[in-house]
Amino acid sequence: MQQRFPTPRFAPSDRPPAPSTTGWATRLYEAADEVFWAARLNLLWLVFTLVGGVVLGIGPATLAAYTLARRRALGETFHPWRAFVTVYRREFGRGSLLVLPLAATTVLLVVNYFYFTALGSAATHFRLVTIAAIVALVVIGAYLLPMSVHYDLRTSSSFAKASLFALTRPAASVLLLFVFTAIVYATATYPLLALVVAVGGWIQLDTWLCLRFFAENEARLHAKGLS
Repeated sequence: MQQRFPTPRFAPSDRPPAPSTTGWATRLYEAADEVFWAARLNLLWLVFTLVGGVVLGIGPATLAAYTLARRRALGETFHPWRAFVTVYRREFGRGSLLVLPLAATTVLLVVNYFYFTALGSAATHFRLVTIAAIVALVVIGAYLLPMSVHYDLRTSSSFAKASLFALTRPAASVLLLFVFTAIVYATATYPLLALVVAVGGWIQLDTWLCLRFFAENEARLHAKGLS
């Protein structure tokens, strides 16, 4: 099943072809450049989340980070700090409406999980239901934020479209969940990653993957004459 979406926003009209890679040195340089970019994106997200007092900052900071991740994935050139500030201000309200409900629900579910874990075997059923809810929320959120910066969608309809996309793309959803779990595991093992690269790395990887899933969906729609 394919989903219809509006025309992607801010699509570059004359994007240059990606440079070809020649040898391990080039690949090593590109890998290092991606890590450096993820660290810079992580820093931007962290600074502007704190600027907004966390609660008011996390929404616009997250949406701004996803916007910049999309622009980079599409091969655009921009000044990171200036671009981040512009999106942060422009999307302050929409970012809060999209991210705060996700963050609040996630915190509630995690608290419930530890509460049911403390109760022992008597609460196994509730613990498993909570885990399932957390998994569903992670997958939906993984689509929701890239979708919100890639398409011109009403905030009220974004969650429903992301949920439907998650249900109709099980393989892609499993891949996103695997990547997210790997990053969470690495961060739990080395907590310093959360301050250095983990958030930025997840946002860039999530955006890169989702753009390809969206492109595949649009190609199928076009082939069927539905776009």
